[in-house]
Amino acid sequence: MSATTSQTGSARIFFLIFLAAIIEGFDLQAAGVAAPKLAPVFGLTPAQMGLFFSSATFGLIFGAIAGGVVSDRFGRRFGLCASLLVFGIFSLATAGVSTVEQLIAMRFLTGVGLGGALPNLVSIAAEATSQERRGRAVSLMYAGVPLGGAVASIVAMAGLHDDWRTLFIAGGIMPMLLVLPLLLLLPPLRVEKKQSAKSEGTWRQLFSQGTVLSTLLLWTGFFFGIMVLYLLLNWLPTLLVTRGLNREQAGLIQLIFNIAGAAGSLLGGLFLDSRRKVLNGTICFALLVGSLILLGIAPANVAMNAIAGAMVGVSVMGAQALLYGIAPQCYGAAVRGTGVGIAVAVGRIGSVLGPLLAGGLVASGRSPTEVLMAIVPVALVGGIATVVLLSRLRGLPTATSVNGAAALAKN
Repeated sequence: MSATTSQTGSARIFFLIFLAAIIEGFDLQAAGVAAPKLAPVFGLTPAQMGLFFSSATFGLIFGAIAGGVVSDRFGRRFGLCASLLVFGIFSLATAGVSTVEQLIAMRFLTGVGLGGALPNLVSIAAEATSQERRGRAVSLMYAGVPLGGAVASIVAMAGLHDDWRTLFIAGGIMPMLLVLPLLLLLPPLRVEKKQSAKSEGTWRQLFSQGTVLSTLLLWTGFFFGIMVLYLLLNWLPTLLVTRGLNREQAGLIQLIFNIAGAAGSLLGGLFLDSRRKVLNGTICFALLVGSLILLGIAPANVAMNAIAGAMVGVSVMGAQALLYGIAPQCYGAAVRGTGVGIAVAVGRIGSVLGPLLAGGLVASGRSPTEVLMAIVPVALVGGIATVVLLSRLRGLPTATSVNGAAALAKN
């Protein structure tokens, strides 16, 4: 196999999964961006808003587990394409609802597809490159998620979502358009039969003596880290408007948050591939805690909130990139999709609780400052778990052999 051919195949794969990550980010952000227009139409209370936000993320729990299992059994390409079709179809269906119950149900089903895509994207990114570049590769893919969120924010700022259905229609069409290119240009990326987990049992491999502590630390990091992230993704614009900013200013800060998050994701990958990964991880989470406090105490000033929002975006997405980069390195190829999927699913439980926590605090009359300060301890716990896991990184399993890796050379 020539190096040029292999690099060409890898570049094609990364381009395709980066596009998929952008689309995923757009759909994840669509609910938060559409909420100010959508809430008056359906007469949503703060508690119903929290349920609306959490319905998709609750679906992500089931989707992440299913997507990981499908990935290991039928190949990464099949798992990714099936997930894109599911969340595309139900995003379109969201645009046609007429009741609150239908709205929540469609967002839940959209979340199932969104959840299934991410374990496949992480596994593909990890397996399409060498061990020493794996953190960078996963973070590069994951940078597409906040960029997709930024696209959704730009749509909102441009006034293109005056009809709230526009966002969900776009979010439904885009993933379905990507399925055919993926089927034609992406190799199957199946786990070799000789690596099948059946002989030892998937759960035994996930909780073996060498992996059980890493699994528990990974789950803790994902749970608390994603709890912080999804609270901000869904509630930041509303909190900023409540603080005294207008909707356009809040949309601008949300855009800055997402663009800074993309940069933070790339930075997280560099941190993970560095020899000083433990120190870098500590710095990342210290910045997250400090920036949350700054955002919490910032006055109703666009410049101050924009600076604080950018700092939070860089640090929270950098922290997520660290976790997504670590996750595939915790498991061998035969159970990698399932292991990553379950870890993401555990994190999605946090993503359900985060918006519900904010909704409950807002409904009880808490100020934006109090809501933001309430998640500082959550970020601390997630940071401690991640830093401890980083310190164990050199001892993690590194098995990577997959059928699809060989396919890179042929394509």
